[in-house]
Amino acid sequence: MPAYIDCYYSRTLATPENHPRAEGRIKAEICIVGGGLAGLTAALSLARRGRSVVLLEAQRIAWGASGRNGGFVSAGYATGLAAIERRVGTDQARELYRLSMEGVEIVRRHMAELGIAEAQPVPGIVKALRYDSRGALRRSRDRMERDFGLKQRYLPRDEVRATFVSPKYHEAVLDEDAFHFHPLNYGRALAREAVRLGAGIYEGSAVVSADLDGPLKRLRTEGAEIEAEHVLVATGGYTGAVLPALKRSFLPIATYVLLTEHAPDLVRRAVRTPAAVLDDRRAGDYYRLVDGGSRMLWGGRITTRVTDPRDIAALLRREMVSTYPQLRDLKVEVAWSGLMSYARHLMPQIGQLRPGVWFCTAFGGHGMNTTAIGGAVIAEAIAGDSDRYRLFSPFGLPWNGGAFGRAAAQLTYWAYQAADAAREFRAS
Repeated sequence: MPAYIDCYYSRTLATPENHPRAEGRIKAEICIVGGGLAGLTAALSLARRGRSVVLLEAQRIAWGASGRNGGFVSAGYATGLAAIERRVGTDQARELYRLSMEGVEIVRRHMAELGIAEAQPVPGIVKALRYDSRGALRRSRDRMERDFGLKQRYLPRDEVRATFVSPKYHEAVLDEDAFHFHPLNYGRALAREAVRLGAGIYEGSAVVSADLDGPLKRLRTEGAEIEAEHVLVATGGYTGAVLPALKRSFLPIATYVLLTEHAPDLVRRAVRTPAAVLDDRRAGDYYRLVDGGSRMLWGGRITTRVTDPRDIAALLRREMVSTYPQLRDLKVEVAWSGLMSYARHLMPQIGQLRPGVWFCTAFGGHGMNTTAIGGAVIAEAIAGDSDRYRLFSPFGLPWNGGAFGRAAAQLTYWAYQAADAAREFRAS
């Protein structure tokens, strides 16, 4: 059975179960390809409706970005509300944003209903600014409360710097409805419940070919042939060539995370709250305390190629220490990377390619809540309960630009870094 990548989450698995490889001839109403949080949410939702479901995962459940990300769960998408409004208009943009809020509640509800204590949810995510917004942050906070009822508390500079002991921060908002958690334990719990309800979940079962044209779809792994009426492809940054239109429509982007050593006294010199932190820079960092506040989990940096995590750990650590000089003696215990899927429009790709063939991917940048709502609305569509997935239709499957698209994405990221640095310099 494939192993999980060495990271904080794989080191702290709550349960030891594996799922078998797919073998022989298997028939189901729905076959889901990809065992990340979107595929698992859809599988559980359909199993609860009494549907016959098979899920194929090439590696392990939540092996990719779903199980080794920052663990942040909050409303929103990788792109901002203003950009969504320009694309689809105010009314549809608000419906989409409310869906993102619903995604947060789906995750919260799953943890409560299934008793997933091992997900270890901790309330609160802070959006911190490294400059004075001159009232813009307050106005944004007021709008989100007025339009969506979001509970966000404004934090002035003195309070921010007393809580996050760094001269870098000028102001922030605390999202009290958001939380952070252990995504790998959460995903594995969804899989256990889906299996209990009758779903077939198979690990180490990569799809090697597929015939998706007829009323019955046929997929093959090395050891099995699966026949289904519906196929949902939810494979994220590790999507293969089985569905070329999907693979051509997103960019696989690598991101990086480190875990520090156990040093509670040192860590608490810098961060004095259990709330997670996301700075508002487009090329920014995100971090949170884990293991009861004794370690720092710090993420950031993106590239269009996978760099050795040992190299990127040095860069991440440098960013951590530049933010919190008092952490200069804090050592890195492990660092890891993973591929996310980003569409050029920075929105999820959720829809139907042709009758019986569905897709649910491109969750990079804001994955936890969007994977949840993506899996839920596709399950609703397959079951005939709603067509809410059509809200994402205007974004579609644009070509990713191939090698030119990857180069453009990297150049754009570097430009964001330069702009962030210039704005921060002016604020210092």
